[in-house]
Amino acid sequence: MKRIMGVILLSIFIVVIMTGFQQNENQNPSFFVQSSIKGNNVYVECILSGISFREANQNGQKAGKLVIWLDGKRREEVNSAALIIKGLSPGEHKVKLEVVDLKNEPYGLIKEFMVNIPK
Repeated sequence: MKRIMGVILLSIFIVVIMTGFQQNENQNPSFFVQSSIKGNNVYVECILSGISFREANQNGQKAGKLVIWLDGKRREEVNSAALIIKGLSPGEHKVKLEVVDLKNEPYGLIKEFMVNIPK
């Protein structure tokens, strides 16, 4: 009887663990952005889950890159979670960060924010 109860408890434990792992794999990617201004440069840090900026990813994550839009115009692409947007003119600017795959297909992860560069 003790052996059967042990097997049942072990089976339940394994099922609970496997269910938790499957939920983590199927979660939608999340995208958070933090920025700061120093002079005429904007320092941006991104936290992105579920997508890697490495082309050869061995963890089974999706691969991607960031496309930077400034005032509605595509400025550049980057393959890192930290970046600097340099040399902005004084005034307000609209920054848009878009996460795309390596073939430029959007993942639907976009963050937009305004920055004000002092004179």
